[in-house]
Amino acid sequence: MLQAAEGLQWRRGNLHTHSHWSDGDDYLESIAVWYRDQGYDFLVFTDHNVLADSERWERVDQTKGGRPAFERLKRLFPGWVEERSAGGATEVRLRRFAEVAEKLNRPESFLLIQGEEISDAFGQAPIHLNVGNVQKLIRPRHGRDVFETIQNNVRAANEQREETGQPLLVHLNHPNFGYAVTAEDLMRVQGERFFEVYNGHPSVHNHGDAQHAGTEKIWDIVLAHRLAVFDLPLMYGIAVDDGHDYHEIPSRKSNPGRGWVQVLAEELKAGPLIQAMERGHFYASSGVSLKRITAGEKDLTVEVDPQPGESYTIEFIGTRAGVDLTGEAVVGEDGKPLRATRRYSEKVGEILSRSVGARATYTFAGDELYVRARVTSSAPHPNPSEPGDFKQAWVQPVAVAR
Repeated sequence: MLQAAEGLQWRRGNLHTHSHWSDGDDYLESIAVWYRDQGYDFLVFTDHNVLADSERWERVDQTKGGRPAFERLKRLFPGWVEERSAGGATEVRLRRFAEVAEKLNRPESFLLIQGEEISDAFGQAPIHLNVGNVQKLIRPRHGRDVFETIQNNVRAANEQREETGQPLLVHLNHPNFGYAVTAEDLMRVQGERFFEVYNGHPSVHNHGDAQHAGTEKIWDIVLAHRLAVFDLPLMYGIAVDDGHDYHEIPSRKSNPGRGWVQVLAEELKAGPLIQAMERGHFYASSGVSLKRITAGEKDLTVEVDPQPGESYTIEFIGTRAGVDLTGEAVVGEDGKPLRATRRYSEKVGEILSRSVGARATYTFAGDELYVRARVTSSAPHPNPSEPGDFKQAWVQPVAVAR
């Protein structure tokens, strides 16, 4: 049973965050304060192909956040900001991650974790993976196709984990960004068990389109094949912000606060958080809070922590053993196959049960490869990734028939 009790607490965190160290529009310190003040317990900084661990000065007016971000930083941290004049311009020293973490981390209250977004590509396809609790910069490893590019970067992350002895959390980012990663690419990846089922950036196409599967459909296709064809472990789904824009909230920009994970862990430290996620002891959310999740040998129960004025639809989703997993290619107007996730039977990721209320149980028939749950609130998301989104939560899959 997953619920807060006997030293276990739900820890809210964001695993995908950008700052002035790459293409975000604010400073590490200011971003961290925003998340802390919004009730988050932990935050992972994941700038593109860089760690905030070097001496770096930037011209204030040439930063993405410009003068407003600089003035806000000085208001938040009087006496902390290092600035100088160079060629008639004001320069500011970007504080290293270690400095910011030392200043803001509080035991069992708030934790900053160093991460990196390995930003690779195959041809025109952007292939990005985040590594949380990274100890040394991991440079993009490339590959001969999309699958190999993902696998090579995963391998590099796992090699660092073995070398340093420090747990790392590696996950695939926004598969539908540029429609770069198909379910067929992801289903074969080894040594990596997480992907973004929800990303808060407005340009990542969580719902897909007429020719491309949405991320939830990708998840079900991946799960079915990993369990029935490749004999690989479950793939877990996470929700993240992918925040870049911190000064106009809400907006149609890449704002913070859209998606997060709730991890059930004993300690607010990187190691216990990662270990809990690797056990599947977490759920992903874009606004719905859960009270408890019970996965037994015979059933899966989900209980919502209800909010006034909201109702909830709880759906149990899965794929049964023996379902046709052949699929067919998606073709374009010219009749030629597109590079897109294949179309599969509606029985792949079918809704097994649906109910309205704050609590629901699904009893396993015994022939399901896996069962997962999705909870949708009647309340619209206050600042959605895509217009029309409602607040949701995603419960991790449970393997049934193996």
